[in-house]
Amino acid sequence: MVPSHARVVIVGGGVMGCGLAYHLAHEGWTDIVLLEKAELTSGSTWHAAGQITHSTSSFGLGKCVDYNIGLYAGKLEEETGQSVTWHGCGSFRLAYTDDEMDWLRHTLSVGRSLGFNIELVGPERIRELHPFYNLDGVQGALHTPDDGHVDPSGVTQAMAIGARKLGARIIRRCRATDIKQLPSGEWKVSTEQGDIICEHVVNAGGTYARQMGEWSGLQLPMTSMTHHYFVTDTVPEFQDLDYELPVIRDDKLVSGYIRMEQKSGLIGIYEKENPNTVWEDHCPWEAENELFEADYDRIMPWLENSMDRMPIFANLGIKREVHGAISHPPDGNPLIGPAPGVKNYWCCCGTQIGIGWGPGLTRELAQWMVHGSANISMREFDPRRFGDYATKDWQVIKAKEDYCLRHEIPFPHFNRLAGRPIKPSPLYERLKDKGAVYEEVYGHERPRWFAKDGVTQEDHYSFRRNVVHDMVAAEVKAVREAVGIMDISAFTKVEVTGPDAEAFLDRLVANKLPKKTGGIVLTHLLNRRGRIEIELTIVKLGDDRFYLVCAAFFEQRLLDHLTFNREREDIQVIKRSDDWSALALQGPQSRAVLAANTDASLDNASFRWLTAQEIAIAGHKVWAFRMSYAGELGWEIHGPRDVVLDIYDALWASGEGHGIADYGSFAMNAMRMEKMFKGAGELTNEVTLPEADVMRFVKMDKGDFLGKAETQASLDEDLPWVCAYLSIEADGEEDGHGGEAVLKDGKVVGTTASVAYGHTVGSILAFAYMKPETATPGTELAVVIMGQERRARVLGEPAYDPESLKPRADG
Repeated sequence: MVPSHARVVIVGGGVMGCGLAYHLAHEGWTDIVLLEKAELTSGSTWHAAGQITHSTSSFGLGKCVDYNIGLYAGKLEEETGQSVTWHGCGSFRLAYTDDEMDWLRHTLSVGRSLGFNIELVGPERIRELHPFYNLDGVQGALHTPDDGHVDPSGVTQAMAIGARKLGARIIRRCRATDIKQLPSGEWKVSTEQGDIICEHVVNAGGTYARQMGEWSGLQLPMTSMTHHYFVTDTVPEFQDLDYELPVIRDDKLVSGYIRMEQKSGLIGIYEKENPNTVWEDHCPWEAENELFEADYDRIMPWLENSMDRMPIFANLGIKREVHGAISHPPDGNPLIGPAPGVKNYWCCCGTQIGIGWGPGLTRELAQWMVHGSANISMREFDPRRFGDYATKDWQVIKAKEDYCLRHEIPFPHFNRLAGRPIKPSPLYERLKDKGAVYEEVYGHERPRWFAKDGVTQEDHYSFRRNVVHDMVAAEVKAVREAVGIMDISAFTKVEVTGPDAEAFLDRLVANKLPKKTGGIVLTHLLNRRGRIEIELTIVKLGDDRFYLVCAAFFEQRLLDHLTFNREREDIQVIKRSDDWSALALQGPQSRAVLAANTDASLDNASFRWLTAQEIAIAGHKVWAFRMSYAGELGWEIHGPRDVVLDIYDALWASGEGHGIADYGSFAMNAMRMEKMFKGAGELTNEVTLPEADVMRFVKMDKGDFLGKAETQASLDEDLPWVCAYLSIEADGEEDGHGGEAVLKDGKVVGTTASVAYGHTVGSILAFAYMKPETATPGTELAVVIMGQERRARVLGEPAYDPESLKPRADG
């Protein structure tokens, strides 16, 4: 029988569920019950091919992968006595094109930042270590010699043993049938053997995770896609080999991987068209060790290519076909963290590469659950990154798209277009007709840049500068020298009102709230570990009425933070993101353009910097905030969705004589970098306020606030790292994309967080987390961009308008 109570109940006994039990137990939480409806690993885990590679451009996943390889290569087996059958054969990721080579060069830079054993090699070195692969057309490869593959079942069983040794309880052949939150806030997990009341519940259900979420009224976006791999007959050429060949990842021709499986070959394929979904509505509960019949018609072009690439396979038969289901979230990244809108329901699911990513991610989730924050940035994994727009039909469309992109080049700013638009703003068609190239942020369509002068209105992908660079330069020039207008409706917009609104917010934010109506402050919300949750702009719209603005991505995180930290305050939290829109009007001519459409006085005496007023613009009553993310004279205009198009048209008409131009998020990002404004890439759950170097927005002399003691502790200790602002030489066509190594005298001392070319100042600019002793202004450094070292220098003030005179200009 199941116990009546537990601190944590984990539902699902694959690599993710067992990994979380193992890591929670190591963090000191041992009152754990893990439920598995069949046998451990009987879902997606058991049929995994088990590869893992250091070849990743994601800094966060890179940390997870490195941890996992260390775990598989010795630690886990030594700790538990369970064999995991680690094959440390190394791997190659091949490149046929210039773009693929650039991808590998960027990955090399990230790998150097992480301290990986990684190198870029030519065909000769590949042939030396793998003499059987057809290298026709191959330019080079990323060689990661510490990579390998492992037995998925062995890994999962070992972590289960490790969890049990520390006190966790694992119950097999016990299916959960429902999960409901009680009025007390606790969770009741109903099972075939009885109910368990728990403080925390974890959905590690794999292909069942979406339908399990529905028990609790949750919409957890993921779809089961089927993936093939094949094991050949014994390969004669392998019989006398005294070493194991490296795994080959051939993204272009095979769209997958090829490796040895004992003395046979193994071929895995992610076909790039006609992907197959299963169980869109319901994964059958009786499924166990489920496989599907191979669909050779669907994968034949890539299977034929694999025979061409490995000619020694061409005349062999297939002795094993593996065609199993794997969960794919809409963007390919797993769901690791709090479920949206509920407390202490955790997602540990949606992981399409459980062996490659799982243990590292479950270690971070355990840190999050126990201590209040993970140790790596969880932004790309947070389940709250999707809103209610992620309907079931949309999930299927996006999962198919993701599957087909699994072995495509992950270009910077890659734009996934399927299933869009979802939440277009009132300006969508107007701006699209003017050349807007859109991106999706939390469902919203936001302009990236505007196609002009014969440039095609589509994404132009490259790791190097291309025609988009010049388009963005023109937008920046217009804002800096005349006036620019941008649709910023995608920002999260929330009102907090009521008699206790001020007291409620004051105990959550690190800065002092504005006292006067119309006051504006920049501040931060922290978690109980003192790490940064969200950067916020707060505007006081009236007595007991505050307006909160943050990045679109953080909408649900903000709503949950407000909801779950509410005590008995008399307040209302009103989401304005969908019924209000917003414009940014920026540049030295912005006052003249705005003045032509309002009777309000806009001079400094009447409308001070960092204040807000409710005014009429083009006959519509809206809020105007005198603030500027571009670092220029300017206003943001916030108001009801149904008036923004009228206001845009009126401002545009008035601005034509002043050189008005549309601009998008790429120009906005370049300008904020020139102004030394930190963004979401720097302000993450990894860091405290002192580490992020944003203490000027913190008032330690105010009353208590969430995370204050932890902030003081960070101030009192030697910082492990600090956020520095760098200027990097701009020679060449590559500017960097984040995650690059920062060097001092040839040694890695930090990592870039955000990188952008500063069009006004003619320099690459970056924020980087570095050892404090290397972050002093004037320090000479190097940054590894696309595998090449570039000279860099630490700046102590903004590269553009360091005294911030332009936003305060009078007239």
